[in-house]
Amino acid sequence: QVQLVESGGGLVQAGGSLRLSCAASGMIFVINRMAWYLQAPGEQRELVAFITRDGTTNYAESVRGRFTISRDNVKNVVFLQMNSLKPENKAVYSCHGQSLSRDYWGQGTQVTDSY
Repeated sequence: QVQLVESGGGLVQAGGSLRLSCAASGMIFVINRMAWYLQAPGEQRELVAFITRDGTTNYAESVRGRFTISRDNVKNVVFLQMNSLKPENKAVYSCHGQSLSRDYWGQGTQVTDSY
């Protein structure tokens, strides 16, 4: 089993920044790819960014150049640095771990705005 726990969500203003964290524990050696997804109210969950075991990253076009996914292999934490936030970035952000046999999800962390 793998446990994923997100943190770092909160209230932001347009143009602001926020860093989300996803702490992984358990059988993390089975994970091939870590990703962040978002789900806005009334919308389907969508991929924001992922990072593979070898460090390859990829981003949704809507966040490319503003968001950065990274990881700390010693502490087993994956980060999502979000800069130049926009109103449409308001959502629940969930951490996802992909192994050969199954997917793992965190509980999500809310990013909301002050409008």
